[in-house]
Amino acid sequence: MNINVDNLISISEANQNFSKVARIVDEKGTAIILKNNAPRYVILDYSMLRQGIAVADDIDVDNAASRIMSKHIKAFEELAK
Repeated sequence: MNINVDNLISISEANQNFSKVARIVDEKGTAIILKNNAPRYVILDYSMLRQGIAVADDIDVDNAASRIMSKHIKAFEELAK
C-alpha cells in the first residue's frame, strides 16, 4: 500500500469532518487517520478490498509512517500547533 501525505488527516479533523475523509478516499483510494501525530487507522475504498488489493501489514505501515514522519517532521510540527 502506498502512503501519500495528501491522504493524511488528523483524528480530530476526521471526527469533525467525516465528509472530508470520504472525499479523500473517493479521490485517492485511501485515507490515513493520524492519532497523536502517528498513523493509526486506514480507510480504503470498499472496491479495493473486494478486488483483493493487498493491504500492508502493521510493520510495513509503521516503517512507511516513520519514513514519512522523519522526512516531513517540520511540516507535521507546524500542523500540530
